[in-house]
Amino acid sequence: MQLEDYFDFLTPEDIRIKGTRVGIEHVLYEYIHCGQTPEAIAQKFRTVTMAQVYATILYYLENQETVGKYVGDWLEYCLKAEAEYDRNPSPFVLKMRQIRESAC
Repeated sequence: MQLEDYFDFLTPEDIRIKGTRVGIEHVLYEYIHCGQTPEAIAQKFRTVTMAQVYATILYYLENQETVGKYVGDWLEYCLKAEAEYDRNPSPFVLKMRQIRESAC
């Protein structure tokens, strides 16, 4: 089995762990940025096996420049999307905020 066999390469911006809906960015965020152990990561993502967690980490270690950019781009996208959402919340969120403020 090749290392790439552990993944579904849907698009250049969407690499999933085969047989799951979990993107490699989620596992790698826990590993790189949160310092989680592979065991803790496998417990957090119950549909992902230990072998898949280790394969994801190894894929990152073998392709640090490319995969590091992939994760960096994902983080940048998330931060931009969160900022945009904060600037323009949905009508539902506005209504819930109004209810919360009036309850105090």
